[in-house]
Amino acid sequence: MLDCAIIGGGPAGLTAGLYTTRGGLKNVVLFEKGLPGGQITQSSEIENYPGFFDHTKSGMDFMDNWQKQCFSFGLEHRMGEVLQIQKNGENFSIQIAGKDPVATKSVIVCTGSTPKRAGVLGEDEFFGKGVSTCATCDGFFYKNKEVAVLGGGDTALEEAYYLSNICSKVYLIHRRDSFRAAPSTVQRVQNKENIEIILDTTVTQILGDDMGVNGILLKDKNESETKLEIPGIFVFVGHNVNNSVLKTSENNFLCDVNEQGQVIVNLKMHTSVEGLFAAGDIRIDAPKQVISAAGDGAIAALEVISHLQERS
Repeated sequence: MLDCAIIGGGPAGLTAGLYTTRGGLKNVVLFEKGLPGGQITQSSEIENYPGFFDHTKSGMDFMDNWQKQCFSFGLEHRMGEVLQIQKNGENFSIQIAGKDPVATKSVIVCTGSTPKRAGVLGEDEFFGKGVSTCATCDGFFYKNKEVAVLGGGDTALEEAYYLSNICSKVYLIHRRDSFRAAPSTVQRVQNKENIEIILDTTVTQILGDDMGVNGILLKDKNESETKLEIPGIFVFVGHNVNNSVLKTSENNFLCDVNEQGQVIVNLKMHTSVEGLFAAGDIRIDAPKQVISAAGDGAIAALEVISHLQERS
C-alpha cells in the first residue's frame, strides 16, 4: 500500500512529491498520464518566478529541473490515466485505466484546471504567440502596447484592469450588452481612461504571421466588421476544472466542491474527506500561478506527513 498517491504532475503535484519524499515517506507515487510539468511547459519564457530569470529558458526547461529534483528523493512516476478515487474505510483506492487499482493511505489531487477556448478562428494557431489566457504571466511582454481582452466576467474585467497598468491601451470586448462581473469591478473598469469597452461585439478571427498575432477582426450586432491592429489578445471565457477523478459512480463528488466544481479546502489544503487533500488550480480561490501551486503542494505534503503520523 502506498503512503501517498499524488494525482497530477504540474507544479503542485511535483512539489507535493518533493516534500513528501524528502520528509521521509517511502512509498509515494505521482500519477500523470504524460510527462510531468503541467501547463507552464507551454510557455516560451518564464519571467515572474523568483530566482529564475533566464530568458533563454522555456517553460519546458524550467520544469525539467523540477522533475529531476523531485525524482532524486525517491518519488515514483507512473504513467496512467486515473479514472476515479474511491474511499475504502480510512484508505483510498485509485482506479487506473487498463490497470489494477492501487491502494493508498492518502491522496493529494493536483489535476488543475484548463482555460476554456473561445473557439475563434486563429486562436489555436497563435496560442502562445500573441494569444494568452494569463495576464499576470504574459502582460509584461506588451508593456506600452495595445492589447485586447475577450470576456465579460469578473476574471476578464479584473485582468483587463491589471493590463491597463502595463499596456498603453486595452480593448475590452464582450459579446453581450452588459457584463456579468460584480458592479464594483465594472465601475472600476469604466473609470479607467485607457480601457475602451466594446459591447455587443464578437471576435471573428485572430490574424497573424510567423512573428505572431498582428490583429483581430470584430463583428458587432449590426454585422458591421472592423479590424484592430494589435499584437496580443487575452482570452478569459472561463475554466474547466479537471475534477473528474473525484466523481463517484453515482455522479456525485467524493468531497465538497463549489458551484464551479472547484474543490473546497481550508488553508492547509484539507478537503471535507479525511486523508484527501487538494492543491493548485483545482482548489477554490486558486491564483493560477506556478509559485502559488508549488506552495499549495508543499502545504498539502506536510499535512499528509502529519496525517500519517497521527494514524500510526
